[in-house]
Amino acid sequence: MRSAPSPGLRSEDHVRGEGPVTVVEYGDYECPYCAKADLMLASLPVRRAFRHFPVVSKHPRARRLAEAAEAAALQNAFFAMHDSLFADQGRLDDPHLWERVRALGLDLDRFEHDRRSEAVVERVSLDFRSGISAGVMTTPTLFVDGEVHPGIPSPELVARLGGG
Repeated sequence: MRSAPSPGLRSEDHVRGEGPVTVVEYGDYECPYCAKADLMLASLPVRRAFRHFPVVSKHPRARRLAEAAEAAALQNAFFAMHDSLFADQGRLDDPHLWERVRALGLDLDRFEHDRRSEAVVERVSLDFRSGISAGVMTTPTLFVDGEVHPGIPSPELVARLGGG
């Protein structure tokens, strides 16, 4: 049950891709199902907005990883960090984050400062609260044309989005 209408795009959303359909995706960087859904959506002709929904009860590092992605965003590398986190979920502790930051050519001192900043913490909280308002209860959760789709996208949804 939702307490608010399906979420639409916001100016602060991280968006990529092009296509006639916009997907708003709520995810958690420690969630293996989110990584699978992200990979499935990557090949589809859709416009995608990613929002953080850290489920810390199951994934204790999820909030810190969302904050890491937002810190990378402040150096114009949100999706580079996003892809890196989903690509190697077995290495999400700080030393591995620092390796990612260096590999992406980011300023590590700035990253560490930004990751702990009030603005970054609030940005992650904004996404989380919008998910709660929209009725998100699990990750991944996708919103497509006003419809909620919890879990890994079904073959029917993938086909509807242009995946054959």
